[in-house]
Amino acid sequence: MTASYEDRLLRVLRYIHDNPAGDLSLDRLADEAAMSRFHWHRVFRAMTGETCAQAVRRIRLHRAASDLVKSDHTIERIAETCGYPNIKSFARAFAEVYGQTPAAFRAAGIPPKPRSTKKPKDHLMYNVETVDQPARRMAALPHTGPYEQIGRAFDQLAGLFSTRDLWPHSRGMIAVSCDDPDEVPAEELRGYAGLLVTDDADITPPMLTMTLPAGRHAILHHEGPYTTLKPAFDYLYGEWLPKSGEEPADAWPFEFYHNSPMDTAPKDLRTDICVLLK
Repeated sequence: MTASYEDRLLRVLRYIHDNPAGDLSLDRLADEAAMSRFHWHRVFRAMTGETCAQAVRRIRLHRAASDLVKSDHTIERIAETCGYPNIKSFARAFAEVYGQTPAAFRAAGIPPKPRSTKKPKDHLMYNVETVDQPARRMAALPHTGPYEQIGRAFDQLAGLFSTRDLWPHSRGMIAVSCDDPDEVPAEELRGYAGLLVTDDADITPPMLTMTLPAGRHAILHHEGPYTTLKPAFDYLYGEWLPKSGEEPADAWPFEFYHNSPMDTAPKDLRTDICVLLK
C-alpha cells in the first residue's frame, strides 16, 4: 500500500472518529480523502472490508455505547452528539448492533468492545495494465435500479439502433457505473447502457450522447460470468490501485464488453473494467 492511500484512509477514519455528529456523507468523506467521489467509496470498501456507511455507523454507535456507560448525559443528547438527531432511529440502530435498547445497555453497565476495521483476505489476482485511450463517443440510455437489470436498457438501446439503422456505426458495448452497489440502495443505483459510435452517427432522443474522456486508463481484464465482476472491482480498487501509486481521475468507471451473453457461454465472457487515471 502506498503512503498516499494509507494516509488518505487514516485521515478519513480520524475524521469520522473526530466528527461523529458532523457531515459524514460519502461526498464529505471523499473530500477529506482528496479523491474523486466516484472512486473513494470503492477504495475504502476494498481496503477495509466495510463500506463508508458501515464504518460511520460502527464508529458512531461505539461512541454512543461508551457514552452510555461512562457519562451521565441523557440518551437523547448522546444520540444527537453521535449523529442521530432522531431518537427512534438511534434506538433502532443501537438495538440492531448491541442486541438491546440504549437504556438497557446503560443499566447493564457493560463497556463495549470495539470492532477493528479489517481488510478482506484472499483476493483473487487479475491482469491489470495501463493503456492510453482516445476520447470516444457513446450513445447511451440511462438506467436506474439494480445493475444486474441493466440489460433492459441495453435491449432498448439495441432496438433503437435497429430501427434507426445505426448498427454500422457501432464500435463496442459499454456499461457506466455511477454508484457503488455496496453504498447505494439497489433501487437507486445509477448507470448508463451504451454503445460506442462513430463521430458521424446521428444520435437523437431518447438516446443521449456521452463522451468517454481521453487519457491513461487502468484496465482490468476479467473472464467469466458477470456475477463475478464484484471481486474484480474489489481487487482493482483495494489491491492494484494502492500498490501502483496511481490515482483515479474524477470520472465514472465503466465496463467494456468484448463479447455478448447472447452467443457466448458465461465462463467465456470477456470484460474490461476501466478506470481513468490522473
